[in-house]
Amino acid sequence: MTTAHNQAKKGQIAETILLPGDPLRAKFIAENFLEDVVEFNSVRNMLGYTGKYKGKEVSVMGTGMGMPSMGIYSYELIHFYGVKNLIRVGSCGSYQDDVKIHDIILAQGACTNSNFASQYELPGTFSAIASFELLEKAKKIADDKNYKVRVGNILSSDIFYNDHPEVWKKWADIGVLGVEMEAYALYANAAKAGVNALTILTVSDSLVSQEATTPKERETTFTKMMEIALELA
Repeated sequence: MTTAHNQAKKGQIAETILLPGDPLRAKFIAENFLEDVVEFNSVRNMLGYTGKYKGKEVSVMGTGMGMPSMGIYSYELIHFYGVKNLIRVGSCGSYQDDVKIHDIILAQGACTNSNFASQYELPGTFSAIASFELLEKAKKIADDKNYKVRVGNILSSDIFYNDHPEVWKKWADIGVLGVEMEAYALYANAAKAGVNALTILTVSDSLVSQEATTPKERETTFTKMMEIALELA
């Protein structure tokens, strides 16, 4: 079985998968954390690998940027490849003064300015939340490793270059910790299918302080969140 976006055959992808936006981060995780690695996808250079972490089978695959891209890959992984636990490992921008560069966020929920959930024709607003099972485990793993994490709400935005550059302050004012572009679609797809999803983010830049990491740092140095995610396998 293959799809238009994934050349993997049935059985080549583990039930637990890590989903970085950057396919090069997927390659980094596979090369530095997994054993007996097999590449299962290179379509559109959206690299995917399956290997073993501490004896347990786990996969990792890039998803690209934005909810349309995450929506495609996560849907196919769930419905065509039987994935049960989908863990986004991504970067985000901080909206809060006390959420610093390299801090880790466990996204309990995702706000959005996207119309992604309109497909469900719900008579209201869908609140996209993480799997409590994965969230609880991730927090315990972080605590055991003495990794400080923040648990809370983030924004999944369709817009990177906003015509109103100060609008982020409205989200900050209501307690949103930071912004990324994929979690809402992941949580919605997982909820509809009855599987588990969690988003773990490392702060790559701050809209408050204007600090930022380099692309190479985002690819190769956000290892603490990778370790937390891999321990969930």
